[in-house]
Amino acid sequence: MGLLTGALPDFPWDTLTPFAERARAYPGGIVDLSVGTPVDPTPEVVREALASAADSPGYPTTHGTPALRQAVVDWFARRRGVRGLDPAAVLPTVGSKELVAFLPSLLGLGAGDVVLHPSAAYPTYDVGARLAGATPEPTDDPAARIPGGDVRLVWLNSPGNPDGSVLGVEQLRAVVDAARASARPVVVASDECYAELAWDEPWASSGVPSILDPRVTGGDLTGLLAVYSLSKQSNLAGYRAAFVAGDPVLVARLLEVRKHAGMIVPGPVQAATTAALSDDEHVAAQRAVYGRRRRVLRGAFESAGYAVDRSHAGLYLWVRPEAGGQDSWATVADLAGLGILVAPGAFYGDGEHVRVALTASDERIAEAAARLSGA
Repeated sequence: MGLLTGALPDFPWDTLTPFAERARAYPGGIVDLSVGTPVDPTPEVVREALASAADSPGYPTTHGTPALRQAVVDWFARRRGVRGLDPAAVLPTVGSKELVAFLPSLLGLGAGDVVLHPSAAYPTYDVGARLAGATPEPTDDPAARIPGGDVRLVWLNSPGNPDGSVLGVEQLRAVVDAARASARPVVVASDECYAELAWDEPWASSGVPSILDPRVTGGDLTGLLAVYSLSKQSNLAGYRAAFVAGDPVLVARLLEVRKHAGMIVPGPVQAATTAALSDDEHVAAQRAVYGRRRRVLRGAFESAGYAVDRSHAGLYLWVRPEAGGQDSWATVADLAGLGILVAPGAFYGDGEHVRVALTASDERIAEAAARLSGA
């Protein structure tokens, strides 16, 4: 079924409109915790880099500047425990969503090919498979599903959106081992864009492991891709600054197609990305801001009779009524009655939880907490 003939599901966010209207009618207005869009200022070091590169009359390079690719390599070594990455195996992307949506197509997948993704997942994994004509399939145990023979791409998401779950080294390695044992080539792509926002131990101290971690790969990156976005760690959602890195052969294939298609990150954004990846101070400061908001919101929800499940890392709380059993849309309605808008777990394949974003100002987070306490 083609792209323009009904292959894609309806865009889910439109169904939140009546709940948003109800929340806006609450005295004091809406507290919108439904979408994880950053609200804090873009760091000065990044804005300065963007402005300095504003005189950019020529075409940028699809592969990214050498400085950008080296900044990615250095960041992986410094922040993710991945050393010796080849700068040629790094490719900037126009945000991470477009890479997620088009990776199955860029890899040449089609009818008869299965794309695995987490059961509770960002909807674009499903959409990307459909765009390629492949079959999306949710699973919580990809290592067990891979031997079926029809799997060609596995999406991992750690830390997870929406539920904040984290995959440890052993879990990642099990998927990689299963992919490499398959009779047909299987690509394992890991969406890691919340990796700098770990809250619970051991991840807060030791870091969230990457699919490119040598403890996972055994030093062999064949068939492996890590996807990362600076939208979360650096408040750069408006810049569309992201990259993919890993298997040099796969990255070269992606680069060749993207050259033909003109899928290029603007030169000033490449400069801004380089600056952001080279400065850890602003990331630590933003993490502290989200940590404070998370403590306030989590305490308020738990005091109001809600349970917060998983939520070990990332920008969201994965919330349900403590008693359990209530449909996620009913919880959305309950919270909209307090002027608080959240996203139903039904958007992500879970009918019981709601996703609560930490991306609101301190004032609005405090307002949400006060309303929950009053309830």
